[in-house]
This record gives sequence, C-alpha cells and structure tokens, in this order.
Amino acid sequence: MTLAASDTLSFFGHDPWWLVLIKAVFVFAFLVGTVLIAIVWERKVVAWMQLRIGPNRHGPWGMLQSLADGIKLALKEDLVVTGADKVVYVLAPIVAAIPAFMAFAVIPLGPAGNEISIFGTRTPMQLTDLPIALLYILAVASVGIYGIVLAGWSSGSTYPLLGGLRSSAQMISYEIAMGLSFAAVFIYSGSMSTSEIVASQQPTWFAVLLPVSFIIYVIAMVGETNRAPFDLPEAEGELVGGFNTEYSSLKFAMFMLAEYVNMVTVSAVASTLFLGGWRAPYPISTFWAGANHGWWPLLWITIKIQLLLFFFIWLRGTLPRLRYDQFMKLGWKVLLPVSLVWLVMVATVRALRNEGYQFGQVVLYVGAPIVVILLAFLIRDLVKPKEKDELPAEQAEFDPTADGYPVPPLPGQSLPPVPRRPSRAPKLQDALNGAHHSSSEGS
Repeated sequence: MTLAASDTLSFFGHDPWWLVLIKAVFVFAFLVGTVLIAIVWERKVVAWMQLRIGPNRHGPWGMLQSLADGIKLALKEDLVVTGADKVVYVLAPIVAAIPAFMAFAVIPLGPAGNEISIFGTRTPMQLTDLPIALLYILAVASVGIYGIVLAGWSSGSTYPLLGGLRSSAQMISYEIAMGLSFAAVFIYSGSMSTSEIVASQQPTWFAVLLPVSFIIYVIAMVGETNRAPFDLPEAEGELVGGFNTEYSSLKFAMFMLAEYVNMVTVSAVASTLFLGGWRAPYPISTFWAGANHGWWPLLWITIKIQLLLFFFIWLRGTLPRLRYDQFMKLGWKVLLPVSLVWLVMVATVRALRNEGYQFGQVVLYVGAPIVVILLAFLIRDLVKPKEKDELPAEQAEFDPTADGYPVPPLPGQSLPPVPRRPSRAPKLQDALNGAHHSSSEGS
C-alpha cells in the first residue's frame, strides 16, 4: 500500500535513543565503506581507461589499496606550518569533514513506513526527515566549504590561499544553479521533505519530468565537490596542491575523506530527487511486487549511487581541467540563465495544470512564446550586419621584468621580440652545394 506524501513525516521522531544511535553508526559506516570502495574503483577504472594496470599489490586484485593508503597517511609525520594560525589550521579539516557526514542524515534508504525491524522495533530506513530537508542539505553543504576556505587562509601561504578563494567563488557560482534545480523539484512534489519527494515520483521519475533540472544539478554537483574537470581549488599545475598544500598525515586524509563523502552525498541527493530514490527501476518493479519493500530498497539506492560515482570517475578519466574563466562563464552565463528560464517554464506549466488546462493547451501557451523568442533571435542574427574586422591598434611594448619579477602583458601591451640567433640554414645549404660541385668536377 502506497502512503500519501503528507503521511510520511509522521513516522519520524519516535525511535528510542539506542535505535537512533545504531542508525547513525550505520550511516557513518555506509559512507566510509562506500568511500573505501570508490577510491579503489576510481583508480581501477581510470587505469583501465588509460591502459594501465592500476592497484594490484594490496589484497586480492588490489582491493585493499584504500586501507593501505589510510594506514600510510596515519603513519606519516604530522607537520604544522610555522607561520600558520594553528587553531584554525587544525580545525579546518574537521570543519570540512563533519558536514559531509551530516548531510546524509536526511537521505531515505527505504520506505518511510515502519517496514523493517531492528531488535524487535519497527522503524523507517532513514535516520530522520524534516519538512525542509533539502534546505538543511544546502545549509550543511555550505558550511563544509568553510573548511576549505579556512584551510587555505590559515596555512599562511599564497597557493593555499588562492585555492581557498577559488573554492568560495566556486561554491557561490554553482550553489545558485543547484538551488534553482531544487526549486523545480519543490514545485512538482509540493514538499521539501526527501521522503515525500521520493513518494511523489510514482510512477515517473523527476529525471524524466524535469530533464533540464537534472542536467543542471549533475553539472553543479561536480562543481560543488571540486572534482575534475572543475577541480580548480586544487589544480596541481597552477597551485602546487591547492588549499591542502601545507597539510599532511591524518589532516590531509580528512580532506580526502570529505571530498569522497561529499561525492557520495550529492549522488544520493541526485538519486533521491531525480532517480526515484530507493525505488526499483521500472522493469523490476513491474513484475516483482516486493522489490520496494523490506531491505531491498537499500540495494536499489546503493546501485544508483554507485552509477553516479562511476559518472564522476568517467569525467575525471576523459575531460581535461577547465580554465578558471571558462568555469565561471559556464556557471554565471549558462547555468544560471538556463535555470531561471526553466524554473519559470516549470512554474507556468504547473500553474496551468492546477487550473485544469489540458496538455495540448499547456504546450501551446508555454511553447508558443518560446518559439517566438527563438525566431526573433534568429532573425536578428540574420538581419544584423556583420561588423568589419578592424585592424588592431598599435600595441605598446613593455618590460616584463621591470618590477623585479616577470609578469604577463596586459591588454594593449605586447612583449618585445625575443632575440634569436640568425639561422644557419643558408650557410649549410651553400656549403653542401659547394661540396657537391667539387665532387662533380673531380669526377
């Protein structure tokens, strides 16, 4: 029996304290175990994509490589930079790691009904739920960014500071688009509760009903987790190691743990909002009535999370890192306008449907203005006269080392020509011709 969306929240808040503790430990163990698997899986998949072997020493098929890496990091010397703000320097990894675990507390791993029994007590397969669960996820994710920013600032070094500043700009740029993709889900589901959002995706997932929101969220979640091709806060080629350059041992491990836990959390959020959450995929749910009951939903959401983690790995193995200006242009000039336009369309469609308009009328009222606007832009581009290419103004030369260290030229400036040795090609050619002429006369 399917529960009404308004009834799902009534199942939460009644567990005894020992059951809450068990569920919290399970969530922590689930995240850590998924991270250990994801690290090995990433190294194996990227090695396969790049025609390498990958980890193959620790454990069967190298499956214990993550455990070996953890032991190695724990045994390394724990350094504290002399010029660092030591209190903030030590707290920054903790601030980055803890919110990553907290955000998973409202992710539903199964139905909201009391379908499972733990030591004789019936309970839902979710730690807790809130009427504003998704706002809680956004708030906790925003706090996690402070750990990266404070790590870069407290290190007392230039490159970590640049990495921390990049991270804050990255969070601001892409969290707006992510929030707008959430808003479309709010409109369609009528709730911000994660369990109610999953219940409202019956029978069609929101990835089908809201494809643009799903695509925008997928792009934004890669930017939020600082993963390739958006790993600019820790760009090794530009910043040595980014915000974590001055960290080692367990503090460095906590940053890596926070990154991978954030990947698992945003994948779980994507599964919950757009991929039906814990529900079984369409072919399975049609012929198996018990697929969405008992402990089976835990399997389906785990598979969806692993597929999204594979998407993260796939991006890292195939796409090069973007330039910073390209990254900001994508966030502010592409994702944000598209999100706003799409949100207006979704709200209009939802309002017309609530007023009783038929599907054909909705398509006409929403699609016709969009077609007219697109045609207007097309006609403008065709009619607009092409600007003649103007010759570039004469650029002023400048000395790149005038201030004691080399700097790149500004717009309107040009580098002086590099002095080069005259080419020896004509002399060599003349010498070869003379030798050839002498040999021909001798013969």
